[in-house]
Amino acid sequence: MQSQVNQNIFDLFSEETISGVAYKNKSLKRAIINHLDKTGNATITDLTLALNISVPKTTSLINELIGDGLVKDEGKVDSKGGRRANIYGLVAESAFFIGVDVKHYHVNIGLLDFKKNLVSDEMQVPYLLANTQESFDHLIRIIQGFIGNLSAAHRNILALCVNLSGRVNSENGYSYSFFHFHEEPLSTIIEKITGIRTYLENDSRAMAYGEFHNGIVRDEKNVLFVNLDYGIGLGIMIDGKIYRGKSGFAGEMGHIPLFTNELICHCGKKGCLETEASGQALIRMFKEKIAQGSGSSLQHDNKLPEPLHLADIIQSTRNEDVLCIELVAGIGEKIGRGLSVLINIFNPELVVLGGILSQTDEYIRLPIRSALNKYSLSLVNNDTQLLMSKLKEKAGIIGGCLIARDKLLSVQ
Repeated sequence: MQSQVNQNIFDLFSEETISGVAYKNKSLKRAIINHLDKTGNATITDLTLALNISVPKTTSLINELIGDGLVKDEGKVDSKGGRRANIYGLVAESAFFIGVDVKHYHVNIGLLDFKKNLVSDEMQVPYLLANTQESFDHLIRIIQGFIGNLSAAHRNILALCVNLSGRVNSENGYSYSFFHFHEEPLSTIIEKITGIRTYLENDSRAMAYGEFHNGIVRDEKNVLFVNLDYGIGLGIMIDGKIYRGKSGFAGEMGHIPLFTNELICHCGKKGCLETEASGQALIRMFKEKIAQGSGSSLQHDNKLPEPLHLADIIQSTRNEDVLCIELVAGIGEKIGRGLSVLINIFNPELVVLGGILSQTDEYIRLPIRSALNKYSLSLVNNDTQLLMSKLKEKAGIIGGCLIARDKLLSVQ
């Protein structure tokens, strides 16, 4: 019975072309699911009014969705008089979505149920991101291994989303920074290998999506999410919606040409914000200071860890290493200067700081706040809150899962 239920669910969300009554019923079922997704629970009367269809038709569709395992009868609604109506809601364990958040040196991967609960995750799975077939194959093994370790009850996976840094077009599924050695879209390649509907998203935008919908953001409609990692990314929410730009490349905050220097950014240009105010820049400046004679608790027998990771400097900052604190403060001041440009342009209600560098907490937030006061218009930044990410390291996997879920539900 379970396999049949699963197949019915897959059929409901498939893009297979059908016509006539079958098409209409499929569209109405999906409309019911979307309504329940937005409202939480509803009665037959609620659904009848919302969808503008008859009570018998609504009842028939609800019964079919109950048979498919997607909807359940939640019991009677409270009523002061008259016959109490039954109320219906989505079944959390009926379907699942996977979010794959790819970092430079590890992968975070998680499973979300149909009611947006994170039910399983594997954090910081060792991995080295590189634009090579070997790195791609390793990523696929991590995804397949995660799926293979799931219980039978969690195998009904409808879609997954892979988050990658750099330039990603989420509409056509192409990555232009990593794994672009196939003619077909990367999302299509992964989908063929895994057998699961696959979407692609920029990592900063996926983190922002998670934070906007399940994190620190509440009623704010205009929000900037800054991903402070080896590079600097940006997620933009305007009027309650994610802004991607014409080609899906919006949010390249790290490539604002803020400095007059001879440092070549990985994008090929000089003077980008990332050259002096990113995790990669922090590692470079730390090594330069050590070479010039500065000391740090990271040194053991006058040697630094090899390779030196950003996480090492962050942990030392939290352990009150003076050199690390000074460098993080300098990075924060420059990030704040770049962020001031965006605040003057967007006038957001809220700026959220996320990514690995945000784990230094007040050591980076205070210099950023100070720079915002110095460089942005006071009338603008006085209306802008500056908060740290609530989801932290899980922002990416939750965002990826939600993107996979929302994209699937939005397909007509």
